Amino acid sequence: MIRIPFLESVVPASYAGLEVLATAVLLLAGDGRVLWANPAAENLFELSRKKLVRRRPEQIFGACPALSAAISKAAGSGASYTEQELELGVPGKPRLHLTCTATQVDLDDAEVLLEFRHIDQQLKIAREERLNEQQQANRELIRSLAHEIKNPLGGIRGAAQLLEGELDDPRLAEYTQVIIGESDRLQSLVNRLLTPHRLPRYLQVNVHEILVRVKGVVQAEFPKIPIACDFDISLPELVADPEQIAQAALNVVRNAAQALAGTTADPRIVLSTRIARNAMLARRFHRLAVAIAVEDNGPGVPEALREKIFFPLVSGREGGSGLGLTIAQTFVAQHGGTIECESRPGRTVFTILLPLEPPRGAN
Repeated sequence: MIRIPFLESVVPASYAGLEVLATAVLLLAGDGRVLWANPAAENLFELSRKKLVRRRPEQIFGACPALSAAISKAAGSGASYTEQELELGVPGKPRLHLTCTATQVDLDDAEVLLEFRHIDQQLKIAREERLNEQQQANRELIRSLAHEIKNPLGGIRGAAQLLEGELDDPRLAEYTQVIIGESDRLQSLVNRLLTPHRLPRYLQVNVHEILVRVKGVVQAEFPKIPIACDFDISLPELVADPEQIAQAALNVVRNAAQALAGTTADPRIVLSTRIARNAMLARRFHRLAVAIAVEDNGPGVPEALREKIFFPLVSGREGGSGLGLTIAQTFVAQHGGTIECESRPGRTVFTILLPLEPPRGAN
């Protein structure tokens, strides 16, 4: 009979690093029985550690030749072996489509480590990394252009003011005012492009106080669009820059209101907060994170824009600057968080995920 050297509630020091992984991990003893499971495995398979340990994989998932082969090859070769498309199911629960990497280890009594990952989760992570790289490149390009535009704008505005003072016909001042007005508009746009690069100032923040303030601002601007709140009042405070989080939330909520204006017979916006468990944000695993959702019943994000909605100067609205969501995404990313968007006609949800603690190295 296999020896289990610890209780389910005790984590051996040698396994501590596996506890915080976002991917599901099972450790197998020499006879093939599960010796230990991390929290992500409990969450993935919807089984407690107590129900996983002391059992063989085939007793948990039923017969699965591909998984058995991966375990045998890893144990026999001493190297890692990955099964790319694995279908596993726990009786009474939906079947899971996973990749599984089996690795021979020498870790206390464990001999094989199994790491499971959702196939769709892998695609999501790859997509997020690709978008982050593209967005970073776009932001740097826009920032460089903004700096190049800023200096000539001051000269154009100053020259227009001097010209206005030299004009004999007051009616011609209308044209110089157009130059001055457009210069001011461009200056405001440039300032908005450069603003997100201020580093956050971290404080203890009550996210609900911020959202109530945001609701008031948007409600005053769009009085005909009701905004409902569905808050989880048990949420703890988070450490964040209140002004940047407020601006990010304001931009997302205002974007929803602008999408609804004049397009929906019975418009509505719902702000909700929840705790997100076992979240992977900016390649870091967080047991707990704050999820802020902004849902509207508008026409949805056009298919052609869904992959680039957070890119600078991309807007689905006529006359839009395409900066609101870019700035929101930048502020959230500076906090080690992410923004996700799910959209179809009649339902669009932007979800802001923020860690409770600031990123490492933040002041």
